[in-house]
Amino acid sequence: MTDTAQQTAREGQKPRTFAAKAFAAQNTSGSMAPHTLQRREPRPQDVQIEILYCGVCHSDLHQVKNEWVDFQATVYPCVPGHEIVGRIVKVGSAVKKFKEGDFGRSAAWWIPIGSAKTAARAKKQYCIPGATFTYNSPDTVLGGVTYGGYSDNIVVDEAFVLRVPNSANLPGTAPLLCAGITTYSPMRHWKVSKGKRWE
Repeated sequence: MTDTAQQTAREGQKPRTFAAKAFAAQNTSGSMAPHTLQRREPRPQDVQIEILYCGVCHSDLHQVKNEWVDFQATVYPCVPGHEIVGRIVKVGSAVKKFKEGDFGRSAAWWIPIGSAKTAARAKKQYCIPGATFTYNSPDTVLGGVTYGGYSDNIVVDEAFVLRVPNSANLPGTAPLLCAGITTYSPMRHWKVSKGKRWE
């Protein structure tokens, strides 16, 4: 992070931004088209991920068509995508868990630090109130809404990024971040194992 960006962050102003390429829906038709959006320059605790793969989830399709209007009305242009895997290309000065060149995956939503105290620490995924979703959610840093993984880059607080081993099958990892974990998590919770049948 540059000295100018650090000073801007300290003064409570919007951080500097950079242009990212994306695919966005402009209306409820479901059609996607090239789009340019602004991402923030990484703050001290942020990492910038060059997105290599992003899964397509049914949630993305519902959101693009504004089919969840009663839960979260779509703001257009909408850049969906929350099954994000990529290479970390920039790290903030306070980042401890990652370095440039590591592979990482971004969470489906982020919780502002201190929100819901740290009930979020142990089980962040259950702390929906106060969460910022990966896309189509109020952007508490830049204003407007957040934009997701159907883009070439994303900037995320390191607390909401998980490491991906260099040996991992990156295209195969992306869908595990939603469909995969929502299947695996209850199986692990209920101790489903070989030979058990659940209906």
